Amino acid sequence: MEKKNTSVQKKTNRRPAYKTDGTKKAAKQTASTAPKTKGNKKGKKDDREHQVNISIWVMAGILAAIGILLIIPYIKDGASPQTGDPLPQGPYCYGIDVSRYQHKIKWDSLMVLTDRSGRTIYSKTSAKDIRPVSFVFIKATEGSSMKDKRFHRHWQDAGKSGARRGAYHFFRSSKDPVHQAENFIRTVGELSSEDLPPVLDIETIHSGCTAEMLNGNALTWLRIVGEHYGRKPVVYSSASFISDILCDEITTESPIWVAHYTGKSPRCKNWHIWQFTDKAVVYGIDGYVDMNVCTRAVLKSL
Repeated sequence: MEKKNTSVQKKTNRRPAYKTDGTKKAAKQTASTAPKTKGNKKGKKDDREHQVNISIWVMAGILAAIGILLIIPYIKDGASPQTGDPLPQGPYCYGIDVSRYQHKIKWDSLMVLTDRSGRTIYSKTSAKDIRPVSFVFIKATEGSSMKDKRFHRHWQDAGKSGARRGAYHFFRSSKDPVHQAENFIRTVGELSSEDLPPVLDIETIHSGCTAEMLNGNALTWLRIVGEHYGRKPVVYSSASFISDILCDEITTESPIWVAHYTGKSPRCKNWHIWQFTDKAVVYGIDGYVDMNVCTRAVLKSL
């Protein structure tokens, strides 16, 4: 669109010829003022990149906000979650069981706090009710040789806490029951009259082992440990394992500690201790913990 040469085009009806340097320079100057298609494309590309950058920052902000909301419950009063499962209603005293996984325990500060709805909580300021931890079971051994690396530390500290303490053995059906009993006795040592009786934790049965074999081996462990301490050991297991696998001699002759996480009471006859959740919050322990109940009469009789 060189307007400077329009008259020449009308007279000659042909494209103008640039005869002087001045004409060529003018034409170049006119052309330089025309919009550049390549430049427009670059501008649009820059706009798109700017919009993408804004979107990325927006998404980053949203994700950061979500992250903060998720970790708030864990940083308010320590590293523990703020809310756990509710306590069952009844004339119960409350206890916990721990192992090496609970490596940060303030034994002199343990307490069960609940809010208005009866849920266990960590915040003292939000607590409607405060109850003591009356007993604690501590993992001592597993199989024929494994020792819980924090048992002795937990055992000594629990002895100073005011709560009654007890030790448990995780049973391996594939291992010699005599060696397992010896491992427990050697690790735990002597028990005082204030300590709770030994506990045999039976949860699994290995491939190739029948229920009859498992029960026979478990009875051997119970006999050896019971005779050594002069006390009848407690048997811990799930409600389904008790009803489907364990024999009557075990379930009727031994005090039963049943794990059952649904309902207002465990699906088990003649239970002595009930583990009702693995997601309780206890002040003085980081993270969730197993919680158990029993009546004061049962706790006194053990």
